[in-house]
Amino acid sequence: MPEIIVMPELPEVETIKNGVTPFLLNQRIERMVVRRKQLRWPIPEVIQQLENVLITQVARRAKYLLITTEQGQLLMHLGMSGVLRIVPQGTPANTHDHVDMLLSNGCILRYTDPRRFGAWLWTPKPNEHQVLSHLGPEPLSEEFDGELLYERSRNRRQAVKTFIMDNKIVVGVGNIYAQEALFMAGVHPSRAAGRISRQRYVSLAEAIKTVLAAAITAGGTTLKDFTKADGQPGYFQQELAVYGRGGKPCQKCNAVLLKTTHGQRTTVYCGSCQT
Repeated sequence: MPEIIVMPELPEVETIKNGVTPFLLNQRIERMVVRRKQLRWPIPEVIQQLENVLITQVARRAKYLLITTEQGQLLMHLGMSGVLRIVPQGTPANTHDHVDMLLSNGCILRYTDPRRFGAWLWTPKPNEHQVLSHLGPEPLSEEFDGELLYERSRNRRQAVKTFIMDNKIVVGVGNIYAQEALFMAGVHPSRAAGRISRQRYVSLAEAIKTVLAAAITAGGTTLKDFTKADGQPGYFQQELAVYGRGGKPCQKCNAVLLKTTHGQRTTVYCGSCQT
């Protein structure tokens, strides 16, 4: 059976943030241990040299975990296979354990990444790194709504699924949750973004909020134990209506769910319920 990799999406990153925050907040980074200096990009020298630095905030922006210190901000992206765990200091590292953050409470924040597509970045001015500068609003914020989607979609010919997955429009609506939200709102994923009405975008924005909020809640109630040395990622299994269910009956109308492709990503939808 081929290996299946699910890229962490916004709810997974939010779940991880919630899991590690109690171990990081108001602790000092005693030192960093960097075993592999090249991930998706080189790990900046300043990160490798952090020592006796206080962590003042742990947050998330899009799929980035933001660890703010008194010297600047560390940005982490898990890529396709990145995992964060809390382990006791002295726990032996394995082959793919690339970065350790040794904390003043006797714990290690350990980063494991077999594929090395993740990233550790740094900015001296919190929230001002260039990877954050082009991002759209957070989907669960008041800034995001159907009116924003309607206004930004005018004259766009691209498929609406591709449109809502564009981080410049709104962050964190990945492949799984785009399919689920479109199904919930009854919107066909291949419809041109510019040909969808204001009212349907209101419904779609609400569906995006509902789907993501439910996923975050599910993650929070089934969070894996981040303190186990052999722990797995804090992701969760969720009941999904369409994602991964191509060829199976629609849960609403019992029609066979169809599959198509958008931007080289598979999309499952109901040809009867989504128009």
